[in-house]
Amino acid sequence: MKVLAIFLLVAVTDAPWCGHCKALTPEYEKAAKLLSEEGSEIKLAKVDATVQQKCATKYEVRGYPTIKFFRNGKPIDYNAGRTGADIANWLKKKTGPAAVTLGKVEEANKMIEKDDDSESDGAKVFTEVASSVDDLPFAIASEDALFKEFQMEVDGVMLYKKFDEGKNRFEGELTAENLKTFISGNQLPLVIEFTQDSAQKIFGGDVKTHILLFTDNVDADSENMLAYKETAAGFRGKVLFIYININDEDNGRILEFFGLKKEECPAVRLIRLEEDMTKFKPESDDLSAKYLKQFVSDVLDGTLKAHLMSEEVPEDWDAKAVKILVSKNFDEVAKNKDKDVLVEFYAPWCGHCKQLAPIWDQLGEKFQDNENIVVAKMDSTANELEDVKVQSFPTIKCFPKNGADDEDEEEEEEGEDGGDTHDEL
Repeated sequence: MKVLAIFLLVAVTDAPWCGHCKALTPEYEKAAKLLSEEGSEIKLAKVDATVQQKCATKYEVRGYPTIKFFRNGKPIDYNAGRTGADIANWLKKKTGPAAVTLGKVEEANKMIEKDDDSESDGAKVFTEVASSVDDLPFAIASEDALFKEFQMEVDGVMLYKKFDEGKNRFEGELTAENLKTFISGNQLPLVIEFTQDSAQKIFGGDVKTHILLFTDNVDADSENMLAYKETAAGFRGKVLFIYININDEDNGRILEFFGLKKEECPAVRLIRLEEDMTKFKPESDDLSAKYLKQFVSDVLDGTLKAHLMSEEVPEDWDAKAVKILVSKNFDEVAKNKDKDVLVEFYAPWCGHCKQLAPIWDQLGEKFQDNENIVVAKMDSTANELEDVKVQSFPTIKCFPKNGADDEDEEEEEEGEDGGDTHDEL
């Protein structure tokens, strides 16, 4: 019995406000064309979730675009790249063998050039890893002609790519864990630009420590970019080196997220996306390879403390019903053991926060004369706290008299485009 595989793309056609949907549409169509040209039976479809709301609710669609893969009626979330080749390769991996077997040199060369003994223990490990890595094509070769063509004297694994050194040879004991680490450290360029297309690969990978270079000169031969790439070579597999073009208007929010202004660039910041998201700021504006290596090493060694942004305390912070908090007065006000304090953590650009603002003001006025209750707000894009982590906007937390803070309510802001908050960084 043939299996009909349907790809469901949600909210592309009739959501004119969704920039991510607009960017994905041509790539989604490209994937359909690639599969059709190969004679694939996989079908691609799309649904406008702003019209088909019952469908969106049924499949728990919370942001746009959402991509789901349906096989035998059961949905699987798509979590790979957003180019046509990425989508097509992911689908082929989900519906075909994890690793194809190559018999001719021409077949190997064809596979390497595309955008995108089999029973040995090594081959079994290779196939196991191939099944778990969705965004790369895998192949097994055992013919002598292939070994000769690709200069492989003994059994081994080679990763081919179209950037940096062109290929990487796996060294060491061939285990699933070691092979995954090898792939994770080599499948992306040493230095990668942050774009809508690269965001999924950046955030979806195993490396959760990212250093970012904010610059208006993205020429690969510029002094800063050369030093950045030289530094990256020493931290492959441990830290992702990303650069952000500050001339791109879409990156303005990223600058704001790190408390940076264009006139302060070029500059670097480092972020660790683990249980608690932490940011690090170098103590110098030096962008030489020597200094950058020391900065990254200090973060990895734990000798450099996280950087917490803070504004100055406004003179009129308590003049209105809703009190204005910043990092410097937060503990004094929010952790006052004599009062119950309700705090809204917001972002100025957040649409949900703007909708909440008049309601929050009304709440403040309601309790303005109550000596035991304080209603406050804090701009979390400009103020950070060591012991209170805010991942989405608006977030509302209650800090009761007894001193044990309690999360009263938390809402996730999906971004003005409805895109994933990680894609927006």
